[in-house]
This record gives sequence, C-alpha cells and structure tokens, in this order.
Amino acid sequence: MWVLILFLVLVLNSAVEGSLIEIEHYLFTNERDTPFYYYEPLEYCNSVNTSQHLPLSTFEEFKKNHLILASYESSSVAQRYVDYHIKVFTTKKRKSFIRWLQRSGKYIDTIKEILREEGLPEELVYLPLIESGFDISAKSHRRAVGPWQFISATAKRYGLKINYWVDERRDPEKSTRAAAKYLRALYKRFGSWPLALAAYNAGEGKIYKAVRRVKTDDYWKLVKTRYLKRETRNYVARFIAAGLIASNPEKYGLDDVDIHPPLKYEKVIITKPASVSFIAKCSSVSKSVIRELNPELKRWCTPPDVRAYELRIPEGTKEEFLKCFNSASASERMPRVPYVIKKGDTIYEIAKRHGVSVKSVLLLNKGVNPKRLRPGKIIYLPPE
Repeated sequence: MWVLILFLVLVLNSAVEGSLIEIEHYLFTNERDTPFYYYEPLEYCNSVNTSQHLPLSTFEEFKKNHLILASYESSSVAQRYVDYHIKVFTTKKRKSFIRWLQRSGKYIDTIKEILREEGLPEELVYLPLIESGFDISAKSHRRAVGPWQFISATAKRYGLKINYWVDERRDPEKSTRAAAKYLRALYKRFGSWPLALAAYNAGEGKIYKAVRRVKTDDYWKLVKTRYLKRETRNYVARFIAAGLIASNPEKYGLDDVDIHPPLKYEKVIITKPASVSFIAKCSSVSKSVIRELNPELKRWCTPPDVRAYELRIPEGTKEEFLKCFNSASASERMPRVPYVIKKGDTIYEIAKRHGVSVKSVLLLNKGVNPKRLRPGKIIYLPPE
C-alpha cells in the first residue's frame, strides 16, 4: 500500500514539474536535448575536440580566434539551429547578406580594435550583421537606432548622447564602446556568452526570468521552452551563422562579395560651430562624405552649444582644413539664409516650405516671437 502511494506521489510530482516547462515544438524534427553548459570561454573551448564541419587542425586554429562561434559544435541542438540559418543567409537572404557584408568593410577594422581594447572577443564584431546589417542609420520599429541597435534608455545608460543635434547611437566608434560595456556587463551577470547575447536581444529581465523558471543556464535548453520569444530563440544561432559566413565567405559560396574599403579619416577639435557645407568646403569633399564620417550629426551643423567638438575629416586633409577653418568668419562657418516675412506667414509654414524644422528656425532667430511675425522683417533659415 505504501509502495503504491509513493509511486503515485512521484508520478504526480513529475507531471507538475513537466508542466512548468511546457516544451514547444522543435524548429527541426528529431531534435535531441543535449547537455551543453557554458563556463569561462577559454576553458570551455579548450574542451572541444571535434568538429563535423572543419578538419581538426583547422578547427583548433579557428577556436583560438572564435571562441563563441566555435562553441556551437558541441551541441547537436545548436548545430541544427546554426545550420538552418547558414542555409537561409546563403540562399533566401543571400542578396541581403552580401549587402551587409559589403558595408561591414567600412567599419569592421575599427570595431575589432575597440573590442580588443575593451577586452572582449573580437568575433562580437559580427553582431551588427544581424542587428543592422552595418547600416549606421538603421532604425527599428521599436526605435532602436544605429549599428548596434540601441534603444534610447540603454544608450543613455552607457554614456551615449541623444539630443536635437546629435545621436551618438549612429556613431560606429562611440556606439561600439557603449555596446562593449553593455555586453561585458551581461556576460558578467550570466557567465555565458549565449545567455549574454540573448539578453542583449531580449533584455536582462526576460533572460533571468527564463533561467530561473527552467532552472538551467543552458541557452540551448531555453530555446525549446515558451519562456523565450521566437526572435530570441533564433538570435544566437543567427549570430553564429552570420559570423561563420563572414569569417570565411568563400567557404559558403559567397565568393562574389566586393567588400567596401575601410573609412579613412583623421580627427580635429573645433571650438566654434560650423555647418556641414562649410566643413565639406574646407575639406575639399562633398557634404555626403562629411555626413558619412560624422553620422551622429542630425542637423545642418555641429552642435552650437558645444565649445569643443571632435570632428572627422578625410585622411590627409587636416592641415588644409584647419587653415580654411581658422581663417573664416563666423558668418562663413555658419551661413544663414535670409528670408523676408510675407503677410500671413507663420513659422510652421515657412519651415515646411523650406524643408527645415520649426525648432531649427527658432534656434536661429532667438528673440523672435512666432506669434508676432511682421511682414517685411527678415528672419534666418538653415542653409539646408
């Protein structure tokens, strides 16, 4: 009798525990659940002895430089997810991936250098591939901006400025510094790169909650539960797949990729505001070149309220630029377009007609009462 009662208790307890996890349908059929725990990256990767995709000697060398990318080889679950996304990137999304890879050439060397300086694995350089496709001006429906797709709150938490004049989320150097700090904090909290990357996508709270409920620090177990959204369940595999392809495009049939050359520039400190058009003139290049080198600039000029602003100009133009800049008058550095007010004009209508913001007009015309515009009076508009 007691044996029967004990058996029923064990059965009921097992059923209750199983109901807490509620395993969903696997992404692939016949998927096996393989234990796969992450420790310190170097210690973990040194324990990986085989690879289905690379010869042992080649894989050993690959592990030294790609601790995170190589780690998936020890989990059959991870392999299936990664192989699926490799197929997607090289077939259905081939054209898009090639475009992302081409753009990466402009920034990848700079980002790698920053990651090295911050003491993080260099292979994290491939994260912007799946975040933004290395599109500096990328903006998501959740208002995440830039190559690392920072939302406003997280960006400000890690020191990025966002105001009327600039958005440092779009700056590849500054945003990478912030991303490195954030990723380091996530890794320190979770002790696992897959969990840290998942938290970068979904937020620390959601990953912590999933880990606590399922009682595992194995990301590849979490991907099969209802506690992660579809995007997060695929996120780490997408990163690994993108990194594997980007680190060896020819191996995956992408031998027709024309990688853009790295941006070459030097920095100068200017102590007086200047328009983008004037900066371009002093650098003997187009405005589009200056905007590409200084993507954080949102308006027609550098922030007028900043006494010392670090500006990027094309490599080899510093001497010419400073000579031009320092010899110019205030009106040359910050040109304004005069406009004669007509009867019935409003600031809103004037701004709309000239393709500028109301705030821009008001900032250039301090002391002007927008409710009392007098016909014949002159106000000033931005040069673009």
